[in-house]
Amino acid sequence: MSPLATTPDPPYVAVIFTSLRTAHDDAGYVAAATRMEELAAEIPGFLGIDSARSPDGVGITVSYWLDDDAVAAWRTHPEHLETQARGRQEWYDRFELRVARVERVRSYRSSS
Repeated sequence: MSPLATTPDPPYVAVIFTSLRTAHDDAGYVAAATRMEELAAEIPGFLGIDSARSPDGVGITVSYWLDDDAVAAWRTHPEHLETQARGRQEWYDRFELRVARVERVRSYRSSS
């Protein structure tokens, strides 16, 4: 499996979640993040996810969705809403959520 999300030809929607973690490093965070990725994959219209976190706690997760209806289904999923509340209480110092329409994609892959 590729470490980068494989998406279809545009257009589609990208939800960009940029966060700064609190100093509270709870193993529950990793389990919750794993569960959220599993749950998102069950939503019709989920296309994939890319995620990275720096050692200083800044993270960027981009999830890709077929359309706005798929994003809305994810945004309002009860288990996702519960985990969001827990994130505000325990894991995040701050975050930004941005939603964008992907219009173009350029790719590169080395031959090695």
